[in-house]
Amino acid sequence: MPSKIEISHNTIIFIAVFAFSLWLVTQVWDILLLFFIALIIMSALKPAVDLLERFKLPRGLSIIIVYVVMWILLGGLVASLIPPLIDQTRRLVYLLPPTLGNIDYLSAHEQEITTQILSSVGSIPQNILKIAVDLFGNVLNVITTMVISFYLLLERESLDKHTLALVGKKNTPMIMELFGRIETKLGGWIRGELTLMLAVGSLTYVGLKILGIDTALPLAILAGLLEVIPSIGPTVSAIPGILIALTIHPLLAVSTAALYFLVQFFENNVLVPQVMKKATGVSPLISILALMIGFRLAGTVGAILAIPAVLMVQIVGNQFFPSYFTTETPETSPSRVK
Repeated sequence: MPSKIEISHNTIIFIAVFAFSLWLVTQVWDILLLFFIALIIMSALKPAVDLLERFKLPRGLSIIIVYVVMWILLGGLVASLIPPLIDQTRRLVYLLPPTLGNIDYLSAHEQEITTQILSSVGSIPQNILKIAVDLFGNVLNVITTMVISFYLLLERESLDKHTLALVGKKNTPMIMELFGRIETKLGGWIRGELTLMLAVGSLTYVGLKILGIDTALPLAILAGLLEVIPSIGPTVSAIPGILIALTIHPLLAVSTAALYFLVQFFENNVLVPQVMKKATGVSPLISILALMIGFRLAGTVGAILAIPAVLMVQIVGNQFFPSYFTTETPETSPSRVK
C-alpha cells in the first residue's frame, strides 16, 4: 500500500512566499537593477569620498567633488576618443577584406568569414554607444542611479541605525559585517577591472603604435573591453590585430601576436596579483556561464553585472551556508576575479 504523502502548513506557506517573491522580483526588476548599479558605484567611490572627508570636508561636499571629477574625466575621455576611433575603425573595416583574401586556407570561405568579421568589427563604435545606452537606459535612469548612489554614500555612516531598526539589535552586527564584505568585494572588483581594462588597452595601444599599426585605437579599445571575459576575451581581441598586420608583412603579424601574448602575460603575472589582492576568486567557467546568463536575462547590462552578482551571491552564501560556499582569502590567493 503506497505511503501517504503529507505536506505541512509551513511548507505550503514557504512555497507561497517563495512564489510571491519571484513574482515581485519580476515586477520590480528594473528598479532592482538600478539599485544594484548604484550599490556598485557607491562601493567603487566610497574610498575616494572617505579620503576627502579626512581633510575635514563635509561628506556631502566630498561626494559632489568626486562626482564632478568623475564626470569630467569620463566626458574628456569620450570626447577625445570618439573622433579618432571612428576614423580608425573605418580604416580597419577597409583593410580586413583584402587580408582575408590573401589567406589561402580561408579563401574557400572568404565571403562568409569576411561578412562575419566586418559585421563585428565594423560595429565597434555602435557597440560602444549601445553599451552606454544599455547601461544607463536613458537620462532619467542615469539621474536616478546617481541620486541613489549619492544617498547611499551620504547615509553610509548611518547604516547601523537603519539596520538596527529593521532587523533588531541581535542581528545588526552580522548584517553590518555582511554588508561591509559585499561593499569591499564589489568596490575592489570594479576598481580592479577598470584598472586592468585601462592598463591592457593602453599597453596594447602603445605596442601597436610602436609596431606601426594605423588602426591601433579601436584594436586597443577592443582589447580593453574584452579583458573582462576570462581566457576567451584576450584571444578574440588579438585576431583582428594579427589579421591587419598580415596586410603589411607576415613578420609584422608574428610581432603583433607576440605583443598580445606579452600584454596578456604581463597582466596575468604582474597586474592581476597586485590589482586584485582584495578580490574573491571566481573560476573562469563560472565567470563565462555568469556572463552568458546575465546577457540572456538583461542584455549587455546583465553581462556587465554578472560577475558582481556572482560575487554577491558567493559572499552571502558563504555567510549563511559556509559548507557549500567557500572563498579564498586575499592572503592565500591574490588571484583575479575570474
